[in-house]
Amino acid sequence: MSVPVTRRTILRRAWPVMLANASVPLLGLSDTAVIGNFGSLEALGAIAFGAIVFSFAYWSFGFLRMGTTGFVAQALGARNALEIRAALWRAVFLGTIIGCLLIILQYPLSSISISLLQGSVAVETLTHDYIHMRIWGAPAALALFALMGCLIGLGKSKTLLFVQILMNGLNVILDILFAGVLQMGVVGIALGTLIAEWITLSVALIVVIRALPDRNKFPLLPWEKLKDLKSLRQTLSVNRDIMIRTILMVASFAWFVRQSAQFGDDVLAANHILLQLISFSAFFLDAYAYIAEALVGEAMGAGDLQNFDQAMWRSTELAAGSSVLLAAIIWFAGDFFVALLNQHDAVRLAASEGLPLAALYVALAFAAFQLDGIFIGTTQTRQMRNASIMSVAVFLGASLVLTQAYQVTGLWAAFVIYVFARAVTLAAYLPALRLKLSQSQTTPVDSAGEPPGQ
Repeated sequence: MSVPVTRRTILRRAWPVMLANASVPLLGLSDTAVIGNFGSLEALGAIAFGAIVFSFAYWSFGFLRMGTTGFVAQALGARNALEIRAALWRAVFLGTIIGCLLIILQYPLSSISISLLQGSVAVETLTHDYIHMRIWGAPAALALFALMGCLIGLGKSKTLLFVQILMNGLNVILDILFAGVLQMGVVGIALGTLIAEWITLSVALIVVIRALPDRNKFPLLPWEKLKDLKSLRQTLSVNRDIMIRTILMVASFAWFVRQSAQFGDDVLAANHILLQLISFSAFFLDAYAYIAEALVGEAMGAGDLQNFDQAMWRSTELAAGSSVLLAAIIWFAGDFFVALLNQHDAVRLAASEGLPLAALYVALAFAAFQLDGIFIGTTQTRQMRNASIMSVAVFLGASLVLTQAYQVTGLWAAFVIYVFARAVTLAAYLPALRLKLSQSQTTPVDSAGEPPGQ
């Protein structure tokens, strides 16, 4: 019989993920702080553009993390140790291949990306330098997505904390060294990042292999499982839908940054700083979504509707409370954080004007994050894709109308509408998902994924 999911269980598993995720926006904040205090306004804009380019390039392949979490969690619920290994290595190999392709295609990709963002000449030149240095970490970064997805699916949140802090701790130290001490500017930021990614990949491979269940009972590389065409087609189908959803979501953030640039470098830099504050909040909220992914996926694999409901509602209650708290911090202390990150008065003024709507975005964001986690954990990715298409259409329409009427305030209002639309469109699919789980039947299996006695 399954162990009931309690709030204490969720919090115990969530706090290491919170700390791990918090180190990610701290990296972005440190990059911004180093360039904001030692570099030019153009360099700060280049960091903003570079962050968007790599968010798009990497999170377009976010299925390497998300899909792996869902497949591993469901295999864990079904006690299928071989499928856990197969899901892991499919994603690791695929991530490495994609990373190598990104290196090969770096020049056309950077040219197209920067032409779409449309910054000043100085900002675009520095962005090119940043991209062509950092891209050499792509194979490591994408393989790490798969390893982290496996850890989340296995419920190894403390191990995930170790890996994430290692990567981002190294990144911060190296960025300060190269960009601050050695005055290498945006190239130094990129160099520090790629070195940290490769070191962390080497360590993460070791800790993930040690975390696999039945480590001494089954082969590390289950070649027969890896060659299974049915499983491979299912993996590719899920990954395709997640990729479309993620590209659309990252494109929305890119559109927000692009529209910000039309109001000048000061607004571009200000909105980049506000996005860093939102990212800081988002990674805290994502901790609950990550735990929901693992718990609902495991419940799906075990055919347990009761634990599914407990995981969904109790993680969402905790996420909602945290969301309100984080929004209040941004509203009341946002000016202080902006001042810490930037020395330009025009940027500080522009950021201050956007703080209320940035806080509102955070207050509403938990619902979209939680629903993402539920549909990722159950690998119901077609619904995620369709909801993403609808919500992006709403955002683009709202941004064109509201920006024309209310300038930067209208752009932020459209951004708030977007995160609300993400939640509404996904929630519409939730009753059908619960019905599917309630009608499912499972057969007890042993750790190799075979019915007893077979």
